[in-house]
Amino acid sequence: MKKIVMIVGSMRANSFNKQLAMAVQTMLSKRAEIIFLEYADLPFMNQDIEFPAPISVERVRHVVREADGVWIFTPEYNYHVPGVLKNLLDWLSRPLVPTDRERNSVVKGKPATICGVAGKSVAAGARDNLLAILKAMSMHVVGDHGTGVSLSAKEFQTDILEVTAETEAMLRTQAECFLDALEK
Repeated sequence: MKKIVMIVGSMRANSFNKQLAMAVQTMLSKRAEIIFLEYADLPFMNQDIEFPAPISVERVRHVVREADGVWIFTPEYNYHVPGVLKNLLDWLSRPLVPTDRERNSVVKGKPATICGVAGKSVAAGARDNLLAILKAMSMHVVGDHGTGVSLSAKEFQTDILEVTAETEAMLRTQAECFLDALEK
């Protein structure tokens, strides 16, 4: 059974992106081991403290290193990924030893896929931004921009994401493609 790390780019307890990630977790429950990455305790990326890496950085790197793939769920802040997610990705992208000219990291070559929940934009700006970041990190992005989900006025009011049949179908297709990529 493949191991997938879910990274939610929002720290909000009832984040819409976390709700979507939990829907995907349910969808994949019999086909993959799902782990949600906890990373709220990471310090800001700072080369002055990069080597040796802080314990919290080593912990998240270990979780990601052990996974077969990474599924990222991002909100959209000013048409980009949130700073907390960017900070995590910066730490994950860094070489593990200071003398590594190849810049080997725990994510180099690792399969990743993208989802984003937002308003009318369907997080398109954040997903574009995230795609560029993941490619710069030398990750193997499956499904390019991934799946975008638009929130209704009702969802904003109730704080509950309603996964429609259309969204579920898109997620199932994305999940199949991602699982296929993890098998290669």
